[in-house]
Order: sequence, then structure tokens, then C-alpha cells
Amino acid sequence: MNDHGKRLAALDVCVVSDALDALGLPGAVAGVLPVWEGSRLAGRIIPMRTVPAQGRTSTQHLGTAAIERAKPGDIIVVEQAGAGAAPVSATWGGLLAQAARLRDIGGIVIDGACRDVDEIRELGLPVSARTAVPFTARGRYVEDTVGRPIRVGEVTVADGDWVVADASGVAFIAASRIEDVLRHAERLVAKERLMAEGLRRGDLPSAVLGRDYEEMLNGQ
Repeated sequence: MNDHGKRLAALDVCVVSDALDALGLPGAVAGVLPVWEGSRLAGRIIPMRTVPAQGRTSTQHLGTAAIERAKPGDIIVVEQAGAGAAPVSATWGGLLAQAARLRDIGGIVIDGACRDVDEIRELGLPVSARTAVPFTARGRYVEDTVGRPIRVGEVTVADGDWVVADASGVAFIAASRIEDVLRHAERLVAKERLMAEGLRRGDLPSAVLGRDYEEMLNGQ
């Protein structure tokens, strides 16, 4: 993991979201959450898109091209197009999770559904998704693209962008803005650390969480 990856891994989604807000950038997405407690991830993105099969078949199982393309520590991000609120299938499961783990992939983010959650937990592979379902993708979903831009929520995600995911959600950072976002997020962490120290030494919450807190994103 390079310097950007190490710095991003030290941050949480909320402070990255705040940094994005300060810079006027999109990126944070709600509702894509860890499928097992304690799962978190951060790294560079390999984007992948799946679509309803509608009678189509493929000689290559969805997800395998992304796994084989990824370098250790990379995060595969999946747009499950047309999944809606009640996906008819998963687009990630146990065998893909095993393959990803063996290649030291850093985790999976799915704007859609996964399955085999118990197996994924046992493997220790960080996975965040909209939901989990028992239904196979066979005959239901096929791979559409790997490496081309995708959409997660209202955010466009491209190959080589960055992502961090934890129990609060997920945040994406364009490759061209990673240094700006990291620098702003690290400044916010330092400010929040000072505020926490003030609370521990007995400062009044109204003093610590006053105007400075409400305006701390300004002037970044």
C-alpha cells in the first residue's frame, strides 16, 4: 500500500465525508454497509458493472476479470445495475470471496447485494453492500464492464479512484483529488482530537461544541 493508501486507511468515512463537504466535492454514499461487524476497507478502486442477464449468458463468471486485474490491496467496487430495493440476486459470493482473499485484494464494495455472508466473515474479507440475499447470479446477472466508470448512488467512480468504507457508509475520492482530501481530513482529525481533549479535561460541551465546531469546515 502506497502513502495515500496508508493515510486513507487511518481515516474513517465520516471525516472523509466532512473533507469532501469542505472542498465542495461529491463522494459520500449512505446505505452501503459492512456485511459483517467490524469490516472496514480503504484502497484504490477497480470498478465493475453487472446487469440483468435478460437471457444472456457468459463463458466467464462475473467478478473473475476484476479479481485477476486487481493488485494486492485494491478494492473492487461493483455497480449492480437495476438491482433496486429488492435485488433478485447477489453479484458476489463465497467462491469469489475466496479468490479475492487468496490474491490479497483489500475488499469489495457492492451497490447491490452479496451472499454467503457467513463464509465471507470467516474469510475475513471486508465487504460492504446494500443488502444480502441467498439468490445466485446464475441466469439472473452477468458482467457488463470492468475498468470503466460506474455509478454508486449519485457518485461516478472511475478506475484508480479511492474508497474508504466502514460502519457509517462509504466515501469515494477521485484520483485527481486524493491529496487534497487527505490533507483536509487530517486537519479535521487534528481539530477533533483537540476538542476531545478539552471534553476530557472538563471543558463545557457548549464551549467545545460551539461556533468553532459549527464552522470548522470553513477556511480549509
